[in-house]
Amino acid sequence: VKVMPLRIGIVGAENSHTAAIAKILNVEKACGKARVVAVWGETKKFAEAAAQQGQIPTIVKKPEDMIGMIDGVVVDHRHPKYHVPATIPFIKAGIPAFVDKPFSYRVKEGWELIQLAQKKKVPLTSFSILPEQESFKKDFCKQIKSAGQITYIESVGPCDIKSKYGGIFFYGIHQIGEILAGFGGGIDSVQIIKASGKNPNAVAILRYRNGGPIVSMGCVKEGMVTFTFRACGVKGQVHYEYKPDKSPYLAGTKKFIKMFRTGAKPYTPAEMLEPVAVLEALEKSVKTGKMTKVPKLPC
Repeated sequence: VKVMPLRIGIVGAENSHTAAIAKILNVEKACGKARVVAVWGETKKFAEAAAQQGQIPTIVKKPEDMIGMIDGVVVDHRHPKYHVPATIPFIKAGIPAFVDKPFSYRVKEGWELIQLAQKKKVPLTSFSILPEQESFKKDFCKQIKSAGQITYIESVGPCDIKSKYGGIFFYGIHQIGEILAGFGGGIDSVQIIKASGKNPNAVAILRYRNGGPIVSMGCVKEGMVTFTFRACGVKGQVHYEYKPDKSPYLAGTKKFIKMFRTGAKPYTPAEMLEPVAVLEALEKSVKTGKMTKVPKLPC
């Protein structure tokens, strides 16, 4: 089967992800004839750095300038509030989109974007790269399966609940994404408990509905930490420390490239929106300190 060239544009260059994806496609040529042909950056400096590192030939002045030049778009801002507005023009133009995590800043706007994509019959997806790693699929998921019914989960990772890039959304998405991918959906309510004084760290308590596991999620701004997960099941325990692949972004890049080529969406609307719903509730609890219900999904 002859593989046709695939032209990709990236909107946003403040993240290291932009250069990493471009290197995989343009320098390593790891996904056949897929190439990043254009980039737009939040600043000229960001755009130029990403273009240089990833050998991206064109820097555009406005994201919409890519329309007509590309077959697929990657939307990659640090703050999720920019994701949906940046994606809409491309979906309207019939261009498939991968939105870096978090998919959206609110469930409502994320659902509206999904509905627009469904109406236009345009493929759209969003996911975290952590569950795409081999160690997650082979080690973590295997341990979960052999542990039987899970009753307690403990997760720790880097997360600044006051981040200027969306508070708990910015890095909290990684732990929430792995918890949902590994242990399943169904988180009903959440609560944030902050450390005292000037200690910026916090712990989130997540409750699954219907007698499901209780989760303790450590949000560590200050202190050496990697993503680590422990869980207790009726048959055994789970111990997992995040181990990135040699090329951490390769599996995720292959996944959205496949969607661009085939139109087959790797995740359901509910799978894309549930992490946003949990983070939305966590954000409220950061302000109130109270147990907060996770908003119901519209799909």
